[in-house]
Amino acid sequence: MTNNNNIRKGFVFKTYEAPFQSPFDKLFEIFKELITHTSGDFDEAIDWLRELDKEYKLTTAEYTVDDFIEDLKKKGYIKEEIDPNGNGGIAITAKTERAIRQQALDHIFGNIKRSGQGNHKSKSPGIGDEHTGDFRNYQFGDALDKVSMTESLKNAQINHGIGEFRLSEDDLVVEETLHKSQMSTVLMIDISHSMILYGEDRITPAKKVAMALAELIITRYPKDTLDIIVFGNDAWQIEIKDLPYLKVGPYHTNTVAGLQLAMDLLRRKRNTNKQIFMITDGKPSCLRLPDGQYYKDSAGLNPYITNKCYDMAQQARKLHIPITTFMIAQDPYLMQFVREFTHANQGKAFYTGLKGLGEMIFEDYETNRKKRIRG
Repeated sequence: MTNNNNIRKGFVFKTYEAPFQSPFDKLFEIFKELITHTSGDFDEAIDWLRELDKEYKLTTAEYTVDDFIEDLKKKGYIKEEIDPNGNGGIAITAKTERAIRQQALDHIFGNIKRSGQGNHKSKSPGIGDEHTGDFRNYQFGDALDKVSMTESLKNAQINHGIGEFRLSEDDLVVEETLHKSQMSTVLMIDISHSMILYGEDRITPAKKVAMALAELIITRYPKDTLDIIVFGNDAWQIEIKDLPYLKVGPYHTNTVAGLQLAMDLLRRKRNTNKQIFMITDGKPSCLRLPDGQYYKDSAGLNPYITNKCYDMAQQARKLHIPITTFMIAQDPYLMQFVREFTHANQGKAFYTGLKGLGEMIFEDYETNRKKRIRG
């Protein structure tokens, strides 16, 4: 008898249908991108949105850009405010800042899933609180709450039999655990004028990476710390909420000032694992002298300035602070400086364009913090 219920296996191909998005959500995705490029300037972002609407027909007669602006107000993404000169205007809110960080995280680290506990595992087993499923023989000094009673009783039955059951020290096994290590990171962002020179916007990708890294730590690794520093002629710390508004200035590149501030911040941290990430596209070209004057050399790679950089790299090495440099330029003479700087610190360097910068920073962040906590 023929069986007509044949099971067919294979692939079915059909035209891709994008997930449904409301008119607001569709425009909001674009708006978040524009507000990042305009460094938080709402009016400029809306002007760009209107231009895009003219070219790509983003809105309809039923839902216009003006309707979108009204929805932004109702949903708490923008607010009306008055500047010091008494002029009225519209500014984005903290809710928008969080949404921008989340979008950056999704775009750059889209394959990362939020962990329920928000912890990393270190590479080496030891006294910790993350179970591995591996067992070892009991050693004097092991805490009793680490003894696996199930495995130990099983060993006792195998070794002594049920008729003469007894539990000896040789039967005891301990389940291995891992440390949930914590990391303190300082991210240094170059805001010298060259970050927008040569027809390439380098500061916006740097901002996106910083926002994505910040959101990653806040949501997945809340016990870690992230401090963000910008450096031009001088260096100063900024808050995470300031990132969308970050702009390049008419500055030289004072790498030494950035490193000094980064190490000062990390000295105050109690975490064992510490690191510095530095995003830069240019050469160190500025120092601040003890009398407050600036020593500048736009030609680049002045030995007086570069030697100070090497000294700072060595100081960080003595403090067990690795520096990872992400060089957004591939000029041979600049790469040579970075190689020598990295050698002085025994850190790492990536010579990269803007593409893939976020992925590399994430991978290095994950790798660096998987270290055993000692002492």
